[in-house]
Amino acid sequence: MTDALYTPPKVWTWNKENGGKFANINRPVAGATHDEVLPVGKHPLQLYSLATPNGQKVTILLEELLALGHSGAEYDAWLIRINTGAQFGSGFVEVNPNSKIPALLDRSAAAPIRVFESGAILLYLAEKFGAFLPTELAARTEALSWLFWQMGSGPYLGGGFGHFYAYAPTKIEYAIDRFAMETKRQLDVLDRRLADHEFLGGSDYSIADIAVFPWYGGLLQGLLYGESAEFLDVQSYTNLQRWTAAIAARPAVKRGRMVNRVTGDPAGQLHERHDAGDFDTRTQDKIGTPA
Repeated sequence: MTDALYTPPKVWTWNKENGGKFANINRPVAGATHDEVLPVGKHPLQLYSLATPNGQKVTILLEELLALGHSGAEYDAWLIRINTGAQFGSGFVEVNPNSKIPALLDRSAAAPIRVFESGAILLYLAEKFGAFLPTELAARTEALSWLFWQMGSGPYLGGGFGHFYAYAPTKIEYAIDRFAMETKRQLDVLDRRLADHEFLGGSDYSIADIAVFPWYGGLLQGLLYGESAEFLDVQSYTNLQRWTAAIAARPAVKRGRMVNRVTGDPAGQLHERHDAGDFDTRTQDKIGTPA
């Protein structure tokens, strides 16, 4: 390989595709690439997303809120296919100038409120409905610390380890070793915390758990990056395994993981969600075919 001989230029320029799974949508500039108006459904909460780990955070929380009886958390979930560049449509960019899913538009007030970044959406919804975030200062602070831990740590797992282990066009030993080491350190951080706490924030299930679960729980369940679970020896993190199993068994979590999913078993997919009954009366146009 020539990488060992590579000398960075004085000024980097984008003159070739970077390769890898998402090369067709990666670019060094922001903004819309085409005009596309976002659809709007019947509920005040309009979610534009895809069932990646970041997207699952929001649908899990919304389903948990509905399970608690918060009828105002009813939502329309519209599918945004990021592999085709739908996140660069003008309507989506208006809701999220960073062109990343998920993006939420709350139309319950006179002036719609946009919320982007998954952690910000979780916090917004938890505060709006007064649920899944402790009100006592110390407990609230602990939960928020773990929420922001995930936001800061997740890119090392996804964009770091996941990219170089599963998506990069070539296997680079240094990159895989570097991010595998960091991912295992993160798993150890979580495992140590959960050794003497039922949930990350303490005794109560919160948005901290909802943020961390799709990434690290998904990793432990073997749902991310091919054979990475075996590669990282995730079975050795017994406290994290206990926590993962408990959250995965929650009915609202099961529903939330289905919404906007386009991969895997069609029985586990619900491309768009506009009503609670969609889980029971799914039709082929809502489920689609495996991508």
